[in-house]
Amino acid sequence: MMTNQIPNQINTEVWAVDADLTLVKSHLLDLFCTLAYQEGDFVLSSGQKSSYYINGKQVTLHPQGAIAIARLLLSQLPNKTQAVAGLTLGADPIVSAVSVVSVYENRPIPALIIRKEAKGHGTMAYIEGLTLPMGAPVVVLEDVVTTGQSALQAVERLTGAGYSVTDVMALVDRQQGGEQLYKSAGLNFQSIFTITDLQERFRAM
Repeated sequence: MMTNQIPNQINTEVWAVDADLTLVKSHLLDLFCTLAYQEGDFVLSSGQKSSYYINGKQVTLHPQGAIAIARLLLSQLPNKTQAVAGLTLGADPIVSAVSVVSVYENRPIPALIIRKEAKGHGTMAYIEGLTLPMGAPVVVLEDVVTTGQSALQAVERLTGAGYSVTDVMALVDRQQGGEQLYKSAGLNFQSIFTITDLQERFRAM
């Protein structure tokens, strides 16, 4: 049964900034299964029909979920990373959490938010955030990857602005073609979880 309540704080050490990442990952998976994963009949943003749906925002906007996501992604970011970025709206809380938590891990990394359409006033910009040096390495973050088109759009906006993008990282890979799309575009891809991870834990809970 789905619930949007914040879990009891019995094991608060799990969410500490120095908590063991294996434990953090396990509890994050539980959050995805209890808050974000649903089974039924759904139509995805790609137009595909699906027997399940993952509402990633239920976890990325969750206090414990946000810090767990940030710590896990930070541990996997390439050392050269100068910023994290993603396409609005799904990636907004992810890049923000990573940027904030990076300060506490003595590795401050700015966040960039990429609009789907250029701002209609002012600078008319597609990319919001600090202006980085040309060629700066930026990693694109995504919540749930299906076909991979959203993150690829973010990559194209960033490279068009003169940044270097070689990596895409996601919270959940639905394993429906996204990884293959990124590889064909010469991008490295990794996810914290696959759909198999979620479904196996969901059915065991």
